[in-house]
Amino acid sequence: MPFHKITYNEKYRFATLHNFGCTFRCPICSYKLRSGADGSSGQSWPRPEKFLTVAEMKTALRSVPLDTVFFMGGEPTLATELPEMLDFVKNSLGAKTSLGHTNGSRLPLPNLDAANVGFKAWDDAVHRAYTGREKQRIFDNFAAAHRAGMELKANVVFVPGLVDLDQIEAIAAWIASLNRAIPFHIMGYIPVPGQPYQRPTTEQMERAVAVCRSHLDNVAMSHLTVKEALDLSVRDDRFEVRRIA
Repeated sequence: MPFHKITYNEKYRFATLHNFGCTFRCPICSYKLRSGADGSSGQSWPRPEKFLTVAEMKTALRSVPLDTVFFMGGEPTLATELPEMLDFVKNSLGAKTSLGHTNGSRLPLPNLDAANVGFKAWDDAVHRAYTGREKQRIFDNFAAAHRAGMELKANVVFVPGLVDLDQIEAIAAWIASLNRAIPFHIMGYIPVPGQPYQRPTTEQMERAVAVCRSHLDNVAMSHLTVKEALDLSVRDDRFEVRRIA
């Protein structure tokens, strides 16, 4: 699926290209906060009415001053146009290229400077139940991106009863084996329609952060409510954007 929208943050001089679709099939996908229990994982709702051509994307990006261009999804590496757009942004516009979030199924990539990789689980059985895919490719790709010198961040969703503290700590310890300085963000699960899992408590979140800090130097957390998740600009001015395509 291709890109369907470009937004721009004037204060921080970045644009974001939004892709439709995902390679994972996570039943707890946060997109279901808008689409409901019957919504598809990784697919924005409502479905885009049109998709952007490469020419339209390049024209939009040329129209604003840019320091960074983020590519997001769903899963942005699904987009067949991604390699051409990475080359254009980095080599024609001279801007930094980053996957604002990715499941890590396609890393590293030429002309890609940075990526924020969402790990799902440590145990392969849990990973398959969560995503429908095996875990090893994601971990191998992250390690390869690290060896290639990419700027990396990592995150995980704490889902009590699915992705528990043992899973999160194991991921943190593995990342630390690459580099203790890699930033690691723990996100509290936000209950989506049709799923049995509950939001972690504040105490559970704080415990997870403390445990992971025994492995990594830069650990943070977010513990959003549904209302906060549906309007991130209330908490963070990086989400104050306007649409440019």
